[in-house]
Amino acid sequence: MKELKVRLTFTESILGTASANPEIHAEYIASNAPDAPSREEEVAALGAEEVFEKGMTVFPKDADGVPFLWDYQIKGFFKDACGMLRKVKDTKSKEIKAYKKEIDGLIFVKERKIPIHSDGQITICQRPLRASTAQGERIALSSSEEIQAGAFIEFTVQCLVDSQVGLVKEWLDYGALRGIGQWRNASHGRFTWEEVK
Repeated sequence: MKELKVRLTFTESILGTASANPEIHAEYIASNAPDAPSREEEVAALGAEEVFEKGMTVFPKDADGVPFLWDYQIKGFFKDACGMLRKVKDTKSKEIKAYKKEIDGLIFVKERKIPIHSDGQITICQRPLRASTAQGERIALSSSEEIQAGAFIEFTVQCLVDSQVGLVKEWLDYGALRGIGQWRNASHGRFTWEEVK
């Protein structure tokens, strides 16, 4: 097994993705988390009693109030990156056939909870959501907790096949174009990365 320890530094702000409403989170999100050992662990990490707006998305927080990302969010980023890069000529990702299955079964994030290190406070990002429905255009207001650019995370990627390290590096490079978290199409969650010892 090959390990790659990395630091991601966010070049744009990152938005929280967990529902502030613990009932919604337990029923829909935590139950579908592929690597979550229990719903209770994720729901408890929300600290939803401190959030007043039920429609808001937040960061899970540890016992000391430090926001973090779950390991499966990193794997979700890998799947998204690989899925897009498979369409690009001369990429390593183009060669993978069943990429979601390979990422699920052969590439792992060692740390379960990945703390987000930041000097700033968590702010709120509000934006309109537009949807075309059978009843016409609909617009709603969405709110998310936001951590400003400059924050960083560190984690270890474990590859059961040594040659997959090159794939992981390709996906991490893609993070400069498309990030992690909500509202990625508006550049949120973009990052640069470096290998750390």
